[in-house]
Amino acid sequence: MKVNAAFIFVAPEVDYKIHRTVIDTPVLQLTVVGVKNYSEAETAAVELVSQGVKAIELCAGFGNEGIALVSKAVRGKASVGAVKFDHHPGFDFKSGDELFK
Repeated sequence: MKVNAAFIFVAPEVDYKIHRTVIDTPVLQLTVVGVKNYSEAETAAVELVSQGVKAIELCAGFGNEGIALVSKAVRGKASVGAVKFDHHPGFDFKSGDELFK
């Protein structure tokens, strides 16, 4: 059985409607989506779940609050996990909670 999963990254100046791709392998279909803030992440996650995604991994740019928002948005319809930095080196060592709310 093929796993339908997604990876969501957060970065300024991206649009979840166009900054996305699908990697389709024999065992995994992985949708990669870029979002510009937590609100877009919630919207994208709900959309992905409606398309059958059962696992969502969030990039290290998401802080604890961002992870919680996405988890709440999908309401248990997908497992949500995260790569984690307390302070992301790509964002001047700030948390996504500080930058993307």
